[in-house]
Amino acid sequence: MAITSRKIVIIKKPTRLDQLVARFNSIQQVKFYIEHIDGNFEDYESEHSAYQNSLEIVIRNIEKVARIHIIDWMQLTNYQFNTDDVIATIGQDGLVVNALKYLNDQYVVGFNSDKNRWDGSLAQFDPSEAGTIIEMCLQDTVKTKQITKGVVNLSDNQKLYAVNDFFIGVSNHSSARYQISYRKKNEMHSSSGVLVSTPLGRSAWMKSVITGANGIMNRIQNKESKLVEKREEDWSNDYLYFAVREPFPSVSSDNSLVFGKINDKDDFFIESKMGENGIIFSDGIQSDYLGFNYSVKAKFGIAENKGRIVIR
Repeated sequence: MAITSRKIVIIKKPTRLDQLVARFNSIQQVKFYIEHIDGNFEDYESEHSAYQNSLEIVIRNIEKVARIHIIDWMQLTNYQFNTDDVIATIGQDGLVVNALKYLNDQYVVGFNSDKNRWDGSLAQFDPSEAGTIIEMCLQDTVKTKQITKGVVNLSDNQKLYAVNDFFIGVSNHSSARYQISYRKKNEMHSSSGVLVSTPLGRSAWMKSVITGANGIMNRIQNKESKLVEKREEDWSNDYLYFAVREPFPSVSSDNSLVFGKINDKDDFFIESKMGENGIIFSDGIQSDYLGFNYSVKAKFGIAENKGRIVIR
């Protein structure tokens, strides 16, 4: 196939070894540091080698069929994607999520850099398949799955999207104070924060919160029961979930609105009662956050567009 005018944007992310070299300036210093704390330096080398090899294979295969542009994942917040770009991520599933947050319905193809290390639920493809699967993307013959995204609109006109989840709380991990409104009921809360997740995020951080709560209840009731998922969540469903983390009951705070499902017709609001350090961030990227203080109101809902990942 002739090289197309459409662009393939390859998104890469530094390995742990890359990050440590940036910190200590040399491989030798990194090795000394890791071994000094009784770590396994060979594991860092192995991960780094597998990642670099995967990146080289993907680039070599894709550049045969299309022009490429390589960016670091930290450039995602400012990069201007074209509507017909195809996005290729190299690494873990989390990098697919990071990319989807800043896209509309462009194809996102996840290449798993190390199948022995990462599950690859979203990054389903081997680097050796890059040329074939990208060519199929350019011909619009790939199989895809839609991903529902969440959106939060603040009363001070700030906006943020989420592919997995939002966290609403305090940046220094002290108690968050806010009023929560759900299905015409309002409550004042003091907690360690609120998690609002998408159907995709239901199997990530939200699952951890629910699993922890279930384990505590088992201990209190002196029983053993495991959470059983009835079926795999459809990631394109139009609803969100919310869960309050560690709600504290007091004379000024309650704890009955701690978990729920938000449909597209539900009004779900959180009003900040914090004077400073209140934040909202999404998908684990705390550096890309909204300030949430001084009676600012946040309305959570389903985003106007869905992400699209390429699957087998």
